[in-house]
Amino acid sequence: MTPLSPDFGPSAPPHQTVAILGAGAWGAALGILAARAGRDVRLWGRDAAAMDAMARTREIPALPDIAPPASLQPTGDLAAALRGADAVLLVTPSHTVREMCRAIAALLEPGAPVVLCAKGVEAGTGLLLTDVAEEELPGHPIGALSGPTFAREAALGHPSAATIAFTFTDAEHAHPERSEAARIAVALGSERFRPYVSDDPAGVEVGGAVKNVIAIACGMMTGAGFGANTRAALVVRGMSEMKRLAVALGGRAATVSGLSGAGDLSMTCASPASRNMSLGVQLGEGIARADCFEGRPVVVEGERAALAVTDLARRLDVAMPVCEAVRRVLHEGADMGETFAALWSMPLEAEAPGMNMEIDHPADAAAVQAFAEVIS
Repeated sequence: MTPLSPDFGPSAPPHQTVAILGAGAWGAALGILAARAGRDVRLWGRDAAAMDAMARTREIPALPDIAPPASLQPTGDLAAALRGADAVLLVTPSHTVREMCRAIAALLEPGAPVVLCAKGVEAGTGLLLTDVAEEELPGHPIGALSGPTFAREAALGHPSAATIAFTFTDAEHAHPERSEAARIAVALGSERFRPYVSDDPAGVEVGGAVKNVIAIACGMMTGAGFGANTRAALVVRGMSEMKRLAVALGGRAATVSGLSGAGDLSMTCASPASRNMSLGVQLGEGIARADCFEGRPVVVEGERAALAVTDLARRLDVAMPVCEAVRRVLHEGADMGETFAALWSMPLEAEAPGMNMEIDHPADAAAVQAFAEVIS
């Protein structure tokens, strides 16, 4: 491994050998980005036969028609992927993070940083994914990568940006250009991919987890027939929910206004390419959950996050009415029209968080009928 010492100069040296764990679209895209940035990349996937085929054909099923650079080496051997790796990007689904951390704990190089690239909150514990990794991987710096990045666009070389966040030591606060977050940023950065550095993992992770839930809400209302006004209201109020939760977890509201919060949220809630938005649209159109995505078993992170995020918010006494509405429809059998009518007929409030005001809604009784006229 490349040692991190006080003598390396004005900025941190990039990690040269990077292991990407998870060969789905985003894992493969990150592998391509790292290889284009000049790194030696090992891309690991669970299906050993599929990874062997990828190594032979140089074709990535998750990103068809995009040829990986020669320095990206697919493998189905987890130990081989991690051997000698200076840094690890964990890109498996959020509900597998603890299992994956336990699987790699004895295989990691000493002190190798691990970057969580999934978005979510662990069900049951309410822990952010970096907290899960810190429990399972003591002695390893743990960070998060998040931002408005559709995998295929990033892999095609469309100019993209994301945020990389680690908790900083006092020395790193004094010299942020020497931080672990900066080392990862330099390792991944290229002419088409621009990483930003943050010392607020909680703020970055909350943005990534909650935006998926808000995207489902936007999809539901879009599928039901409502337009841009409704989506904009949900996006902005969803941002307020993100900020409240981030601050309650020790993060900063300003972080949520950045790439991992506002950026990712605005992109996800405006594109049918988002699985979360797409699920919401189908549900809003009246398609049963089992029949969504033509019956294919598609993993939608916001579906799990709707439970985990609201469980966490309830424990912290943080109001998240949009996320609660999604939870009620997805997991508690609530009627979509009545649920969103209740959201729109809540007592009127001030937008500024410091202004304590609440007035009965003047048309709360009519809201159910108004929504029912659109959502049958």
